[in-house]
Amino acid sequence: MDNGIKQKEFLFTVADFERIRTILYNHSGIKLNESKMEMVYSRLARRLRAVGLKNFHDYLSLVESKQDGEWEVFINSMTTNLTSFFREPHHFPLLKAHLQSLPSRRPLRIWCSAASTGEEPYTIAMTAIDAFNSYKPPVEIIATDIDTSVLNKAKTGVYPLERVEKIRQDDLKRYFLKGSGSNANHVKVRKELCDLISFRQLNLLDSNWPVSGTFDVIFCRNVMIYFDKDTQYKILKRFAPLLEPHGLLFAGHSESLHHAADLFKLRGQTVYELAAQSRRP
Repeated sequence: MDNGIKQKEFLFTVADFERIRTILYNHSGIKLNESKMEMVYSRLARRLRAVGLKNFHDYLSLVESKQDGEWEVFINSMTTNLTSFFREPHHFPLLKAHLQSLPSRRPLRIWCSAASTGEEPYTIAMTAIDAFNSYKPPVEIIATDIDTSVLNKAKTGVYPLERVEKIRQDDLKRYFLKGSGSNANHVKVRKELCDLISFRQLNLLDSNWPVSGTFDVIFCRNVMIYFDKDTQYKILKRFAPLLEPHGLLFAGHSESLHHAADLFKLRGQTVYELAAQSRRP
């Protein structure tokens, strides 16, 4: 690695980068690869301009002071939010069948633990509506993310047309409203979907999670890849008692829970259920 990346505006040193890596890991568990130095510069240089600072050392001191809201902006800038509607589509027929198999005498509870800009929880809501053939299925969805800026976008339920171009036409008509005028190139999810979802901020590394009770389904997809194995295991160990004995945990396509075999066992393609020793009596 070079001693620093000299840019037109700011000097970004290895020491600055290592400081950022430490801050991010301690707060969110994310292990930032050494190859991400230029990406980090690009994302944070705009913040130095915005707050009128001349170097990264002073900016990171501002971040660590947790004053003026810059801490939250820093975390939002450093988290990755790649998502789409019906991403990893093999999961949703499994989710539909699972919901239909459960007694609906109470609201079935689903936790989407990395909601990003909302495509995943809204896809879950569409699947629930389809499963029960009703805009008011017996389902409640908790959607959380560490990044408050993407949660704010998710709450609006408004997306440019290119974000929904891969959704089937009948689903587009069923679940979205077309924009007009200045919103002509956008769609908005129907109110019935929004009513099923409660969005809230949550850091998976926090000692207290703002969720209570147990869940029939937990989605934690494409999140574990950013954590080391020890952090992954600690999070999975906290998931286990929050899952109903019949519950399912959906992971990402490149994620394996082999190192947590005492907690979860494979049920299907990147879908897990509680291991026998993790089930509550």
